Formats: sequence, C-alpha cells, structure tokens
Amino acid sequence: MTPRRNPKRLALALAASALVAMVVFLSIPLRLDMAGFLPQGHNAATQFLLREVRGGVAASLITVGIEGAPDAELARISRQMQATLSEDPRFLLVLNGSFSLDDSPKMRDLLFEHRYQLARDAAVRDFSAQALTKGFEQVWDGLQSSAEPLVAAFALRDPTGAFWNVMRGLQPDVHARLQQGVWFASDTHRALMLLRTQAAGMDLAAQSLAQDAVQAAFAKTGPSNARLLLSGPAVFAVQSAHDMRHDIEMMSLISTLLVVAVLYWRFRSLWVLAAIGVPFLLSLSIAMVGVRLLFGYVHGIAFGFGMTMLGVSLDYPVLLIGHRDRGEGPQATLRRIGPSLRLAVTTATLGLTGMVLCGLPGLVQLGMFSAIGLLSAACVTLFLMPSLIVAADLAPSVSGPSAPLARAERFRRWRWICLIPVVGAMAVLVWRPLVAEKDLTALSPISASARSLDMALRRELGAPDSAHVIVVHAQSAQAVLEREEALTPLFTKLAQQKTLVGVEDAVHILPSIQQQHLNVQGLPDTATLAARVAQQQAGLPFKQDVFDQFVADVAKARTLPALTPSDLTGTPLAMALAPLLFERPDGWWGMILPEAVTDFSAVQAALTGQPDVMALDLNHEINALTAHHTTLTLKWTAVGSVLAFLVLVMGLRDARRLARVVCTVVATMVVLLAFLALRGAPVSLVHIVSLQFVLGIGLDYALFFARPQLDAAERARTIRTLLTCNVMTVLAFGLLGLCHTALLREIGVTVACGAFLFMLFSFILAGQYAPSAATDAT
Repeated sequence: MTPRRNPKRLALALAASALVAMVVFLSIPLRLDMAGFLPQGHNAATQFLLREVRGGVAASLITVGIEGAPDAELARISRQMQATLSEDPRFLLVLNGSFSLDDSPKMRDLLFEHRYQLARDAAVRDFSAQALTKGFEQVWDGLQSSAEPLVAAFALRDPTGAFWNVMRGLQPDVHARLQQGVWFASDTHRALMLLRTQAAGMDLAAQSLAQDAVQAAFAKTGPSNARLLLSGPAVFAVQSAHDMRHDIEMMSLISTLLVVAVLYWRFRSLWVLAAIGVPFLLSLSIAMVGVRLLFGYVHGIAFGFGMTMLGVSLDYPVLLIGHRDRGEGPQATLRRIGPSLRLAVTTATLGLTGMVLCGLPGLVQLGMFSAIGLLSAACVTLFLMPSLIVAADLAPSVSGPSAPLARAERFRRWRWICLIPVVGAMAVLVWRPLVAEKDLTALSPISASARSLDMALRRELGAPDSAHVIVVHAQSAQAVLEREEALTPLFTKLAQQKTLVGVEDAVHILPSIQQQHLNVQGLPDTATLAARVAQQQAGLPFKQDVFDQFVADVAKARTLPALTPSDLTGTPLAMALAPLLFERPDGWWGMILPEAVTDFSAVQAALTGQPDVMALDLNHEINALTAHHTTLTLKWTAVGSVLAFLVLVMGLRDARRLARVVCTVVATMVVLLAFLALRGAPVSLVHIVSLQFVLGIGLDYALFFARPQLDAAERARTIRTLLTCNVMTVLAFGLLGLCHTALLREIGVTVACGAFLFMLFSFILAGQYAPSAATDAT
C-alpha cells in the first residue's frame, strides 16, 4: 500500500530553514572593501607595504581632473571648487596650484620665524660683509620694483633670503604647468587638483560621502561642458565596493532564478523546490556563521561565491531525489547512491585544499566558505532529507528508461574518439605554453583605462606613488629624521653616479632638532651682526634703523626652540609631511621617494648594512609575494589531489572503475588547460585553485557514472540527474563570468568550462558500456 503523502514536515523544515537564514543574514553584515582580501605579507617588506596599502596616507588621496571646456573656464571651476572644498571638514588638503602666503598665516609666520633653522642652503646664514652687501643691494633693487610691498614686508627683515629659500624647498614636486593661477596637465587641456580626505582610504562610507562632496562642489560651479574625473585609491575602493555589491545582488537574484527554473523543469514540483531549499539555506547559513567565527567578518566576495555554490551544494539533494523511485523507503535510495555520494563529498572538499591553505585571506575565506557549505549541505542531505522527501513522496516527474538516452550511451563504444581532443589539447599546450601570472594587480577590479588615468594624474601632480621606495624605521620621529639626514651624503653620491635623481623625504620639509640647532650655532652674536650691518649699509640709501628688526630676528633665532612635527599641526606642511613621516603601532616610519632610478640594485647595495633601512622595489616585492602564495597553493593543491586519489582507491576498490575515473580526470584537465592557454591570459594562483575546485566537483559526475547500474532505468536516472546538476553548476559559475570583480570572473569562467568538460568526458569515459536491450529487459 502506497504511504499517504504528508508534506507538512517538509513545509515546517523549509520555514525553519528560511528563518535561520534570515536571522543569520541580518546579523552578519558583509564587508566590501578590498583590504579584507589582502594578505599580511610573508616578510618585513611586504608586511609594511600591505599595511600602508590598507591604511596609509596615500590611500586617502583623491586626484581630480577637469576637462572638456576652455582653459579659462577650467581655471574658474578649479578655483571655485578649491574655495568650496577648503571649507569642508571632510578634507584635510585641497591643492590646485593657487597659493598665497595669506592663505595660511599660521604657516607663514611659523616658517618666517624659524627660517634660519629650516633653510637648507647655508648661504642664507652667511652674514659676512660681502654677503650682507649683496643682500642689501638686492633689497634696494626690489624696493624699486613692482614687488615693493612684498619686499618691504619680508626682505628688510630677511636680506639674505632665508625665508624664500625655505619656501622654495617646500614647493610640491609637480610636473603640471601653472596657468591662470592653477595647475594644468603639461600636455593636455586638463585642470588638476589634489585632495586628501579626513577619513582613511578604506573607510568606504566616509569616502563615498567625500566623493559626493566633490561632485556637489563641481555641480555648484554652474552649467558647463566640463567633465569631472576622479581617481586614486579611495575612489577605486568605493567603486570596487559598488561593483561588488552589484555583482552580489545580480548573482543572488539571477542564480536563484536560473537554478529554480532548471529544477522546476526537471522535477515539475514546487515541493521538490522546497525540499532542495532546506539544505541550501541551512548550508549557506552555517557557512556564514563558520566564516564569521573563523575570520571575524564575512567578505562580500565570499558570500557571492557562496551564492554561486548554489549550483554545487544543491547537487546532493538533487542526486538523492533524482535517484528515488516514488514510494521507495528512506534508506533504499541511499543504499544505491550513498557510497558514491560520500566519495563525491570527500573529493569535492579535498578539492578546496589549495584554496584553504594558499595563505591569501580572501581565497582562504572563499575556500572555508565553500568547504563548510558543501559539508553541511551533504550532512543535511544524508541525515535530514531522506525522511522529508519520503514523507512528501518526492521523486522525478519523468522516470524510467529513455530511448534517446540509451542511444546516446552507444557513443561510449567509441571512447577512443576522446583521444582526438586530448591530443589536440596537448599540441596546443606545446605550441602555446601556459604563462604564469606574477602580478597580483592583474586581478584588480580596476579597469586598465582607470589605472592609466590614475597614473597620468599622479605623475602630473607628483602624488606619492613610486615603484621604488626607501623606508626608515625608528622608535621616534627625531630618530627617523636623523637617520634620513645621515643618508643624505649617500644619496648625493648616488646622484653623482647617476644611479638615482633626487629624493623626496621628510627632512626636506622639517630637519631634525639636532640639525636645526646646528643650523643656528654659527649665527653671529647681536653686537657683531649690528656692527657689520651698520658698516655695510653705509653709502646705501637706507634709513639707519631699517635693518634693526633683521638683527633682532637673528638674535631670537639663536634661542628659539626647534620645530617638531606637532608644531606643524593645522598647517599645509602637516599634510605634506604626513605621507613621508608617520607613526604606527611598531614605531615611526619615514618614506624616501626617489624621483628617478636607473639602477636600483646599486641603490640596494649601497644601503646594505644600514640599520633599520629597507630599499623596496614594489614590483619585485609584489611579484615575490605572488610567487610565495603560488608556491603554497601548488604545494597544498598537490597534497589535496594525492589525498583525493587515495580516497578514490580506497572507496572504489575496483581497478577498472578507478581507471575510468582517472582517464576522465586526465582528459578533462588537459583540455581545460589548453582552453586557458588559448585564452591568452596568464595563469594565476586563482586559476590553480579553480582547477583543483573543478577536479573536486567534477569527480561527482565521474563517480556516479562509474558506479554499478543494473538496468536502463537506473542509468537514465543517473544521466538525467547528473545533467541537471551540471546545468546548474555551469549556469551558476558561468554567471560569475559576467562579474566586474576579476577574481570572481576568472573563477567563474574556469569552473564553468571545467564542469562542462567533466560532464562530457565522464559520460563518455567513466560510464559503463550500455548492455543490449534484451539484457535490460531481462
């Protein structure tokens, strides 16, 4: 007697699963900044580099371009935006080339008072008779010119030009031309601005508001044909988060719709959809909770990848329902497919070892999310689902033998044909060998055109972005400044050897306390200087007391306390100093940026043995970081693959079945590698973990095709069920290929193609030869 159908338990299970998922999703927010995907670094150099990428001053810079209008209009817009944004507390620095000493009276007075301590040129502290005579004559010439008000205000108190020497040393090293009072690109009609935000570069909410303020300031300038261009790490971070959110929303919606459509087409039952929803919702919830406990947060990319796992984690309930005959008991189906299902779960999980153990936090989180999701989906399928689907009496709407499928199985008699694509793939790999990707930025979510614009704007504005950096570390700001001053003769020697051209460092802005004291030690006493001034101004048309304030200033300079970084707070100098001298939990750091380097190896050799100094080639460090994590990935991928093979040997215990499965794996992987080679894209560690992931999920198909199947009805159920699983996987991962996020896109394309090839080769190579119709009938 057929048991009475009772789907009530299934409905309650679905409602409970949905409630759990809702609570989890609402209580665990997603992290969308790319800093959450960056590694910690494997040595001191990469640890410093990656830490500064996350939270350094350079990450809070925004470069602005304004183009598309006449130069006069661009200059007007630039000045008006500068005035608006300078009053906005969200910005610490707003530069566009227009600067007046009256714009920052605090800085002007501070520099003028300490000019003899700060001036780099010793000539401005030369108060010999000859130097004073020359200075007085230049002052007189200035008083006769149109610059008379400025000369009267400053030069009479500073006849040797110490203040102007300080100001020249503080001019930003930009390549832009000054036109109509603002910066313009040297080779295009584009006005330029440089902004620094109050918020850190990875504070997405605050950065988004700051960029909205820039857009509003541009709109406030009135109607115009001009276009606003924004670039920089902060802009990229906000755009990446926006693109990531778009990808997640797209995948969540479209993946669900596609998979639901496939499942309904296959089973023609809403109750089946409800049953399959239980393991999916529970596995996704458990994965989110597990990742949150392990990492402290769930990244948006991991969640997006988890949504794509919809096409894989649903394989297990689909396999269970798809192989069940209506009216069959809860354990009968599992007795037929249980061993293959458990092997498939084990190998799929082992297929994530390279991802889990590669050392890159982002990929590790993807791997852990996937492993937890797969294992929890399998457990729910094996221990909860049988009773639910039996109570609801769920089974495929179409079952039994199929003539078209039986005819398709005849292709297995020509398995040797598979040699053609495999041999062709080998020829492709010989003709066009795979190239390893050595640059992590290849997977950046930023487009090549955006990166090109950013490089152009930074080059014009002289923003801190160099391929070569020299880093000084000490326990205090003064110790860093003293170390940089000690290195100055070495840099001078390297410049004479044409190894490097100029450097930008903190001591160009603020000498150490020790150096400031040395600068004023040689200043003459008041009586000596007064006598020289009186003697040298004799015969010149100056009033007798006109230089008295100059003498008083020099006397005061001898007793002034030295300037320190805290004294610059609230002035533009503090903003200029911040990228070059900063404090971190492990002490103070100084950045020395060479203007140009012809032989960086010679620079590194010259700095060898210098305590607490690192000479970093950023490209080399990133390549070394990539190589380090790629080596780890290959190592653990090999370990996982060997373990998966051992699991197959112990689980199958049949040499012929094992041989068919191994042949399927080899054929699939060779053709997939040839596909990657034909794409022309270098193979990165993301491709490596994707290949292992393909191996893990693809073995599902090979194992189920290779298992003993007694009749045509069972073989037909297997083909229909695996085809359903494969379509879901290919559609879900194929959808990733449309993402803006490069990491997801590369995983999606690789896994979708690999899953399709695995299905094809598994059907041909792993499946049994179809017996004759007479045998089936028997």
